[in-house]
Amino acid sequence: MKWLHGILCFVLYDDFSTCPIGTHPLLKCVDGAVFLLKSARKVIIWNMSGREKLIALSVRMEAVAGLISASGVLADVGTDHGYIPIAMVQRKKVKKAIAMDLRVGPLDRAKKHIAEYGLEDWIETRLSDGVAALTPGEADSIVVAGMGGELVMHILSDGEAVCRSAKELILQPQSELAEVRRYLAEKGYRIRQEDMVLDDGKYYPMMRVIPEPAEELSEIEALYGPILLRERNPVLFAFLQKEERHFGEILANLKGQPASEKLEVRIGQLEHKIECNRLAQMRFV
Repeated sequence: MKWLHGILCFVLYDDFSTCPIGTHPLLKCVDGAVFLLKSARKVIIWNMSGREKLIALSVRMEAVAGLISASGVLADVGTDHGYIPIAMVQRKKVKKAIAMDLRVGPLDRAKKHIAEYGLEDWIETRLSDGVAALTPGEADSIVVAGMGGELVMHILSDGEAVCRSAKELILQPQSELAEVRRYLAEKGYRIRQEDMVLDDGKYYPMMRVIPEPAEELSEIEALYGPILLRERNPVLFAFLQKEERHFGEILANLKGQPASEKLEVRIGQLEHKIECNRLAQMRFV
């Protein structure tokens, strides 16, 4: 059993059984942080020194939290339940957090959870459209996770002064990954770290970026992530294999339909996607 700074970690499964981190291969600890190696339901952490149960994060949110490196002020955009700010303050990874959301309902839920854990002195809530309620330089880390890629780019564009003043941005767009990565390169954000996890049957790529000039990305890098490809991320490889099968099934269906000019265009587009997938998989050879 592995102890780190008085904290004992468990994996929580669907049947609510638990397994100590030191005896299970799904997790590893590095410098006090928990990293998920494979898909699990949730991570529950108990502070054994005070017998205090710390907040549980999903696999996706645990991975997002794992990308936060700055130890000052954290701002969580679209905080919803406020789980990431609560977890980061409880683990003493940040000194203060600001939980923000566009809607009153989610922000009220976040306030309730923050109060339940007694963290009102360390976590502030703000009603905010993107980062509008932040001032430049106020946050060291800004998390924008769990929303579409178009919205992520909109938040970065509308709040450019605030975003560029932060030490890092933790982004987890749910769609338009290639467009987001190209946008970052064009706007002078460098991807410094990437991760990808499988949570409840869905794949979630994410990245840590800093305001620094970046090199132009190739088409394959924009689609699948330059660092994920370079590090031969095993979750990405599993995704590529699944995507290849999916594309193959669609292509077979299209080729069985009556020929038309529109159909030929669709087949050409899909064949290009298949070729990009094949080139990405070659990075793992």
